[in-house]
Amino acid sequence: MTQLPRGHFPTREALVKAVYAAELDAVVTSTPALLSTLPPETALRAWMDRYAAFFADKQGISETLRAGWASGAIATPATRERLTAAIAVILDAGAQAGSLRADVEPDEVTMMLLGVFLSTTAVNSPELTGRLLDLVVDALRPIAERPPRA
Repeated sequence: MTQLPRGHFPTREALVKAVYAAELDAVVTSTPALLSTLPPETALRAWMDRYAAFFADKQGISETLRAGWASGAIATPATRERLTAAIAVILDAGAQAGSLRADVEPDEVTMMLLGVFLSTTAVNSPELTGRLLDLVVDALRPIAERPPRA
């Protein structure tokens, strides 16, 4: 469970901002722990699951977030940059281990993930999202490491 700052939230936007920031921090800061216990490609897939859950959870508050960002009541977060930096750490570890491609930019992975999440939002199918995330990880493996097609 994500820890929220204690205190009174004067507006719904302030509460949403605190929830968003705490949950984003949990996703971004999970990278070192995942890499310390899992091989890089497995850590990447586990991290993607955390990011998918974060993205799905934010759909319920997306209108409040957008309105807050538009009005300036909520500062526009550097979400994409922070997520991309976390991906970069995992990609670097995988490239060093030889289990992930070294020729893929972290921002390209971020774009692929956003494509998966945006395209599956309407169908609300965790199974489909998981299958597409598996395909993303497969695409990030060096050709010799990719599993055979069935």
